[in-house]
Amino acid sequence: MQGFTTLDWVVIGIYFLLIAALAAWVMTRRQQNTEDYFLAGRNIGWFVVGASIFASNIGSEHVVGLAGAGAGGKIPMLIYELHAWLVITLGWIFLPFYIRSGVFTMPEFLERRFDSRTRWFLSVFSLIAYVLTKISVTVYAGGIVISSILNIDFWFGALLTVVLTGVYTILGGMRAVVYTEALQTMVLVIGAGTLTYIGLDSVGGWDGMRASLEPGYLNMWRPATDPDFPWPSLVITSTVVGIWYWCTDQYIVQRVLAAKNIKEGRRGTIFGGLLKLLPVFLFLIPGVVALALKNKGELSWDSPDQAFSALLMNKMPAGLRGLVAAGLMAALMSSLASVFNSCSTLFTVDVYKKLKPETPEKELLRIGRIATALVVLLGIAWIPIMQNISGVLYEYLQSVQSYIAPPITAVFLLGIFYKRINNKGALVTLVVGMIAAFIRIGLELAIDSFEPGTMLHTLGSANFLSFAAWFFLFCVMLCLITSWLTPAPQDAQIQGLTFGTLSAEQRLANRNSYNFWDIAFSLLVIGLVAYVMISFTG
Repeated sequence: MQGFTTLDWVVIGIYFLLIAALAAWVMTRRQQNTEDYFLAGRNIGWFVVGASIFASNIGSEHVVGLAGAGAGGKIPMLIYELHAWLVITLGWIFLPFYIRSGVFTMPEFLERRFDSRTRWFLSVFSLIAYVLTKISVTVYAGGIVISSILNIDFWFGALLTVVLTGVYTILGGMRAVVYTEALQTMVLVIGAGTLTYIGLDSVGGWDGMRASLEPGYLNMWRPATDPDFPWPSLVITSTVVGIWYWCTDQYIVQRVLAAKNIKEGRRGTIFGGLLKLLPVFLFLIPGVVALALKNKGELSWDSPDQAFSALLMNKMPAGLRGLVAAGLMAALMSSLASVFNSCSTLFTVDVYKKLKPETPEKELLRIGRIATALVVLLGIAWIPIMQNISGVLYEYLQSVQSYIAPPITAVFLLGIFYKRINNKGALVTLVVGMIAAFIRIGLELAIDSFEPGTMLHTLGSANFLSFAAWFFLFCVMLCLITSWLTPAPQDAQIQGLTFGTLSAEQRLANRNSYNFWDIAFSLLVIGLVAYVMISFTG
């Protein structure tokens, strides 16, 4: 395996200087209030919104995990990367309701639609979910990437990046996050795209790669009887998780709430949807290339999660290795910065400010920074436990998200599309759903202690995709039945928060917020998604 040359270190140094300069420039623009700190003053254009959505989503868990899925025979996981159309759904369906209500957070929207109990619940639930998935996975994956590439200790590399990212996130707020993410997106796409091109060239192109793999390896569609990835459950569960993540999760939606208006926010989601198609080629294909080269005896690695790093260090020339390494660190830093800022927003706006509404603005910002530091420590503590859940990192992330997404997705979807859903239906669904999700995670962690054939063993070992699909149906029925058995909400209370209560003026404003090109580019994204799905068939 080759090491870094002086040129590689120079490229990495230039990347960090650019990030530092951009962050320093942003920090000179003082934050006057919480809207400026948490939502960049709601003054961001579509390009920065889209780049921020993409950079927030693409973390080191994609670099390690998606490449690992490609190298480890888990091609069906690709479907999670093909939900670019759901990013567009955020802009076309959900965003007008969010911006019209003037909220900072998704829990705050639930309070407007239902009551304060649902807001409290989702705030705490979201903070816990960030610890279980986003922070721990990003730090762990980043540690793998940085330690293997820079040849340093795993924990030192992970913690160093956390500290560096935390500094500009805490000092610069949302504006520092979104502008650095725009730069990091360009570095990541150029770096990883170059690796994909060189990797494919070294294996003899697309045909040469396929010839080095077993027949049918690149088929993402498995039979309904497949024990790991039955296609009906895969489609349903990935869509449920996608709606939760792209349309209702604070981590993503906060970027769109920072837009100047609905039109800029929607265009940002369309641009983000186009960018979201890139991970297939930036990360999954390099993992498959690494496997093809291993089959040919030209590359070696012990775990699929090491495939990307092995390809990088063996096939990239000097200078370009540094560029790709900078891109990988950009992915880690952008994801961490996003989740730090989202955690800070959730705790400050939805917890602390609710408890102490008279708190001055400066004190609110200080409390948010302290909360962020605590969440980071909890995420790091979860890493050793996380390693026991799933053999492939990306699959772990999707399995945990598959348990926590159904109740939230059910409440938001029904809440916006069906005005009969009331606060009791929403709260019962969220509470029961959370209990069921954590029971499933606990059973999966302790599966070896149960006798095969027992009920607990069956519940803990059931395919996570099938479990989540049935779980979502259960949550929908629970929300509907509970709402039908209790009094309906008053139209005045939910005016403008559901499709059934929009006024004529609001409907007209929606129609005036888009044009032909918005529709055309949205259809382009959907067409590209369909094309990629067909390409990975057979």
